[in-house]
Amino acid sequence: MMPYYICLLNKMSQLSSTPLQVLFYLNSWYFAAFFIAEILMFVYKGVLLPYPQSNLILDIVLLLLYLGLEILRLFYGWKGNLCERSLTLSVSVFVLVPCTVLCVYYLLLQTFILRLEFILSIVLLCFYGLELILALMTISAFSRATVY
Repeated sequence: MMPYYICLLNKMSQLSSTPLQVLFYLNSWYFAAFFIAEILMFVYKGVLLPYPQSNLILDIVLLLLYLGLEILRLFYGWKGNLCERSLTLSVSVFVLVPCTVLCVYYLLLQTFILRLEFILSIVLLCFYGLELILALMTISAFSRATVY
């Protein structure tokens, strides 16, 4: 007869998603590079291009808001995945919506859009798409798990 603790170890399984966690990690570094590149491009556009002052201030304020939302999203996603909490991971998915809107803003709706900004935003949207798919699959796995 098998001891009770060995039976418990056999029934316990890891539900958190390793690919999702890797994407969160890579996205945190990529967004840091994206943020620094955007700040440098705003300096470039502010000095060399006839960028209206009010639009430049608006874009910088939106970039700072974007930074805060992205940090919040990555934190909740990271913790929700590692702690196997579907509610926390769902918050990360809901915060993904305004982050995606801001990414599309920097992709299409700025006053001046540089080619580098376009490419960086496309890559970030690819990260968001993969994270959304994996997060929904992981939330589904968390919800199906039986809790004792």
